[in-house]
Amino acid sequence: MGKIIALANQKGGVGKTTTSMNLAASLATLEKKVLLIDADPQANASSGLGIDIKEVETSIYDCLINGVDAREAIFETDVPGLDLIPSHIDLVGAEIEMLNLPQREKVMAKLLKPLKETYDYILIDCSPSLGLITVNALTAADSVIIPVQCEYFALEGISKLLNTIKIIKTKLNPRLAIEGFLLTMYDSRLRLANQIKDEVQRHFQELVFKTVINRNVKLSEAPSHGLPAILYDADSAGARNHLQLAQEIIEKNEK
Repeated sequence: MGKIIALANQKGGVGKTTTSMNLAASLATLEKKVLLIDADPQANASSGLGIDIKEVETSIYDCLINGVDAREAIFETDVPGLDLIPSHIDLVGAEIEMLNLPQREKVMAKLLKPLKETYDYILIDCSPSLGLITVNALTAADSVIIPVQCEYFALEGISKLLNTIKIIKTKLNPRLAIEGFLLTMYDSRLRLANQIKDEVQRHFQELVFKTVINRNVKLSEAPSHGLPAILYDADSAGARNHLQLAQEIIEKNEK
């Protein structure tokens, strides 16, 4: 039975999509069967894994709004073992279209239920908002990874996200757990980065992943080539960090 993990933070620019793509590719490299769902209208995870958005006929939008079977929207990526359900710009209007649907917060949960048998891990890259699509992702998920960038304002908005998680646990998905807080864009030379790292670790303690994602040029370059870092430059710090994160998640979940 697969595990569904949402990657969420309503603050933009925290490395959510970068982590989603590279963690998914790393889990697949470690011989897990992985599905990445791009639930962000910007569709960066889709293009970053080499999918031409203009060519996509069936996306997560069609599954959520038109009831298309999720299996019909699955694309194979260049990483063996990693599949993707791409996003589409139409997803921007999906929240309004979903308002009249019955049990509108649980549409994604129903969509993904049949896929849990096929995959070891299903990752959902959420958009930087706490709208209905993100609520759907958190209602469908078993756990959530919260990326936190090691920069000023890092902790801003986390209390709002934690409050949303608490409400979803109470009203929609009692099994939702925090998989971990992930420190991203870390530069050990900067005093501020070290201060934020210490603060997050002090505040959230064992909920913080041991793995830290370092600032890395290759991580930024890889998506423009339609590749995850592990295929673009397997020796880069970014590729190694995400592989380490994947190992940490596997060890934690398969004890």
